[in-house]
Amino acid sequence: MGFFGFLLLGLIAGAIAKLILPGKQGGGWFVTLLLGVVGALLGGFLGSLLFNAPLQDFFSIQTWLLAIGGSIIVLLIYGLIVNRRGATR
Repeated sequence: MGFFGFLLLGLIAGAIAKLILPGKQGGGWFVTLLLGVVGALLGGFLGSLLFNAPLQDFFSIQTWLLAIGGSIIVLLIYGLIVNRRGATR
């Protein structure tokens, strides 16, 4: 998968993760892109480490599920950090 394919995967995975998680998550499209790319990296790393999953194909359901799962994890962590920072003010 090329660089632009990976960015597209991260953007879509981040958007899907925002749709799946309840509540209002902050951030615009750029934050969604960053969280999605970081989530895709995390999901790919965990998938290859735990399941020995090959992640070279853009249209593989396994690649998409791992990217979305990683994006959900990253979005949850981001929400905890942002909410904690907002609560201390």
